Amino acid sequence: MEKLELIKDHAKKLKLNYLNTNADSIVENADINNISYQNLLLSILENEVDLREKKAQERRVKAAGFPVLKTIEEFDLAFQRSITQRQINSLIEMDWIDRMYNLILLGPPGVGKSHLSIALGYKAVEMGYKVSFTTMDNLMHCLKTQEISRKSKGKINNILSSSLLIIDELGYLPISREEANLFFQLISALHEQTSLIITSNKGLEDWTELLGDPALTTAVLDRITYRCELFNMTGKSYRLEHRESLF
Repeated sequence: MEKLELIKDHAKKLKLNYLNTNADSIVENADINNISYQNLLLSILENEVDLREKKAQERRVKAAGFPVLKTIEEFDLAFQRSITQRQINSLIEMDWIDRMYNLILLGPPGVGKSHLSIALGYKAVEMGYKVSFTTMDNLMHCLKTQEISRKSKGKINNILSSSLLIIDELGYLPISREEANLFFQLISALHEQTSLIITSNKGLEDWTELLGDPALTTAVLDRITYRCELFNMTGKSYRLEHRESLF
């Protein structure tokens, strides 16, 4: 076996994917440009690190379970004036995750709550955080079926090991007393362990009606709002204002 083939073989065994794929061009480029051994090794290692970080990010994005990908750059601050550029700049630094702060985004449908929550989650993934996204309805399903469903159990385990959990659409569908208790247990387990972003069309004063028990609601809100930033997002529906017609 030639030396170049041996290099590829060893690189494959060591899972050095960049070197395995590009060994021919690396050697050729080094010969043509008379690259020093140190610079050659540095270049190979830097490319291996970049490739691994890219693949790790792709895995984190997939594991997060975003329904669609949204970015901060796509968020229309000219349309949604309840949040300032200064606040956005602060949020994308992600130090609030390190400090175990939560975000609550309140407002009617179409004002950008889901977009902003997904965009912040995607930014967190880019910065190396483990993120989980779920709707409230799907979360309730997973909590109720985790003992009998491997998929649900996997989702809950993923949530419990995340740095950030996004719960979308809290309040859109009614929940039972059993579901409210399961929700409280999850919030308690995540308290000061995982940051939350919760989007809801219900004001906090309406959560008692949603959860069905004043004492339980107080306990849930006490944990969520202990370290929390609340955003009341107002205005018209972006989707209705920018709807596309066939004609």
